[in-house]
Amino acid sequence: MREIVLDTETTGFDPFTGDRIVEIGALELEGHVPTGVQFHEYINPERGMPDEAFQVHGLGDDFLRDKPKFAQVGQKFLDFIQDSTLIIHNAAFDMKFLNAELKWIGLPEIPMNRALDTLPMARKKFPGSPASLDALCRRFGITNFERDLHGALLDSEILAEVYLELIGGRQPDFGLATSSFSKGEADGGEWKPQPRPNPLSSRLSQAEAETHKAYVAKELGDAALWLKS
Repeated sequence: MREIVLDTETTGFDPFTGDRIVEIGALELEGHVPTGVQFHEYINPERGMPDEAFQVHGLGDDFLRDKPKFAQVGQKFLDFIQDSTLIIHNAAFDMKFLNAELKWIGLPEIPMNRALDTLPMARKKFPGSPASLDALCRRFGITNFERDLHGALLDSEILAEVYLELIGGRQPDFGLATSSFSKGEADGGEWKPQPRPNPLSSRLSQAEAETHKAYVAKELGDAALWLKS
């Protein structure tokens, strides 16, 4: 099962009032395990950077001036995510920007049902508690969230750890689906006990076995039905 953990940085809050994406960071999970495969691009927003946004991510006009425009990276981004589920914290925000950018350059938009939003997951799991990414890092004891600036790739790496905790820990199935059950159960059938390939050796000494045999013969005699089978 392939999933993509994703984050973006932008010039502001609304693409329809002129804000743009300036960074995309994404990493691949296979079966909830990071593979090390990543997508990361800084993007020239073709506009100035508001100071409020610069204070969040530190990406200024001089740094972004020679970076590719979204039109140059949009198809590469779609090729990377393919048809995988996108794991995003506050997915409505990032999906709004991604789909606006894709639409402006004539590429297909990403259906909202492709996104799995960890924000409502966290609110459901911990009702009434803070559900920001930083708050969840503190709850789960995840380090490296205490940084001065946000970055899309770093936030994706942090979100991957948070996501795995939200679904039950770093190994949510503990490998049971493929290793600890009989083939019948792994295939969805009814579990049945299986005989040992090699019977366990007896822990009784020869003297103990003879004593037990004599006791059964003396005390039970013909009542020891198991001896007749």
